[in-house]
Amino acid sequence: MNIKITRNAAKVLREEIDKPENDGKFLRVFVTHSHGDHAHYGMKMDDAAANDEIIETDKDIKVVLEQGVELLDGVRIDYFYVPQEGFSISNPTKGNHGDH
Repeated sequence: MNIKITRNAAKVLREEIDKPENDGKFLRVFVTHSHGDHAHYGMKMDDAAANDEIIETDKDIKVVLEQGVELLDGVRIDYFYVPQEGFSISNPTKGNHGDH
């Protein structure tokens, strides 16, 4: 499984990951709902479970993904400052280029 985190997203995520209350936890990306070949994603700080895979990214952030969930493979996490500040999670490898 693969995941891509952009530089902007990594900077903001690192601030959250480094908080004392998140010590020992991982960033979890998950599918909130899907329809057809399109999915919507969420993320939270969480522990790894038996059915999870821990992915090490090139930004030195470990991400937990549930094994066997095809729509998670190839997820991309962006962080935009304009027009509205916030995260965008998509999966361009599956033809999903953002929420609609």
